[in-house]
Amino acid sequence: MVDFGKILRTIGDFGLFQKLITLGLSFPNFLMPSCFCSFLFVESDPERHCNTDWILSAAPNLTTEEQLNLTLPRQEDGTFSRCRMFAPVDWDIDSIRKHGLNETTGCQTGWVYHNMLYEATIVTDFDLVCDKSNMVEVAQTVFLSGLLAGSFIFGPAAESFGRRRATQLPVVLALIFSVAVGMSPNFSVYMVSQFLVGAAQGGYRMNSIVLATEWIGVTKRSLASCLSQEFAALGQCAAAGLVYAIRDWRVAQYIIAGGQTFVFLWIPESARWLLTQGKTEEAKKIICRVAAINKKRVPENLLEDVTATLNSKQNSNRANVLLLFSLNLGYFCLALNVGKFGLSIFLVQFLFGITEIPAHLLCIWALEVIGRKRSLISTLLAGGCVCLLTLAFSQENAVVITALVTTGKFLFNWGGSVCMVYIQELFPTTVRQTAIGLGSIAFRVASLLSPMFNMLAVYHWSTPIVGFSSLVVLSGALAFLLPETSRRELPESTNERMTERRSSGSLQLQGSRDG
Repeated sequence: MVDFGKILRTIGDFGLFQKLITLGLSFPNFLMPSCFCSFLFVESDPERHCNTDWILSAAPNLTTEEQLNLTLPRQEDGTFSRCRMFAPVDWDIDSIRKHGLNETTGCQTGWVYHNMLYEATIVTDFDLVCDKSNMVEVAQTVFLSGLLAGSFIFGPAAESFGRRRATQLPVVLALIFSVAVGMSPNFSVYMVSQFLVGAAQGGYRMNSIVLATEWIGVTKRSLASCLSQEFAALGQCAAAGLVYAIRDWRVAQYIIAGGQTFVFLWIPESARWLLTQGKTEEAKKIICRVAAINKKRVPENLLEDVTATLNSKQNSNRANVLLLFSLNLGYFCLALNVGKFGLSIFLVQFLFGITEIPAHLLCIWALEVIGRKRSLISTLLAGGCVCLLTLAFSQENAVVITALVTTGKFLFNWGGSVCMVYIQELFPTTVRQTAIGLGSIAFRVASLLSPMFNMLAVYHWSTPIVGFSSLVVLSGALAFLLPETSRRELPESTNERMTERRSSGSLQLQGSRDG
């Protein structure tokens, strides 16, 4: 009787097939950060005034200066009001000049924007200013709610319908609704489309990582998670360059959608999942196909042994899974504040992306050298403390503050990569996707709270930093309770994991007696 790990070693635990599927499933993560562009690269308070072209019907030859002097009230500092205008009247131009206009009202026919950093943003296209100035944060929350919904929907779906379908469907949805976002005629359609894009991304990310991980052997298992994070980091750099070059959010959105069409949709099913579902013949065909791609030969008796072993385990009771661990609160509190650290938003976004690349490369090395547990504890404690250190400097020290928050985000990303590997190794195949789904829900709840958490800065600028940094440090302390999973085969059933724990406990007890 053998386990699935042995068959992987026989057909190649990181051969050509594993390399292709890992790269293919990781590539879409390169596109995902660009979906933040429409509500990240905006001017929340652009220079503007109310559109007062109504007066041109009375005097079409007015100069711009005359039009503004006649139709806009001035603020205390002498500048024209950004949110108010004189109420339109049905008078001729001579009467308007003689008597003047006194009654003010809100902007009735939109705004005129000028001195813009961008050609077009959702703020200017949907007029998210004045009494709608908080709608950008609402857009962020709606998108992050979509990520949460994707975790709810596509996590359990992968247990029932398979890893393959639960990975392919989100890619198709992301393509369709990325186009819909760019074509949105109003803010309501934009938010619905962004919600569905978020749901697709949330479902794809967790399912693709699990699918790749279940095909990789012990020695390279961390690559699936870390490489997907690596592509996401590269995507952040590309997103900064994309918006810097284009400056029009709709055009950028169409480019994102175009990139989705190149996603490779031929994805094989997880043989681990097929065997736990009793679909042995289908699993055998895929295993033989993988062996052929890796130029390996599979002894027939090995397949029979693995099938018998897994069939005896598939009837084990499924356990309820609860995962209470998250880094995303700190990550998104920093990521969604990219324009508020005193330096160029393009530079900070690029730094956020480029520094994540070594984080995930170091993660691959650290996971194998020092293990999962110590990697997680060290990154959490260090990341939380670095962010708390920003409180020692005034907000005028933009370079120092940016350097510290970039370091903190670097460590949060490192910890996030460890988490994605850790969760998969802690739970058996029969409930692994459910566990990933619950973990992803915890991540998404934190990301959903992050825009509102950042709004606490209205009371004091340090409040969000103190809050999320303290929670990260507390999580680092709680991580001491987790077991080490490095260099261990993925468990196939709940019974197998429980047996491992009992065996580990017996060995520890025997060792204490011998001592």
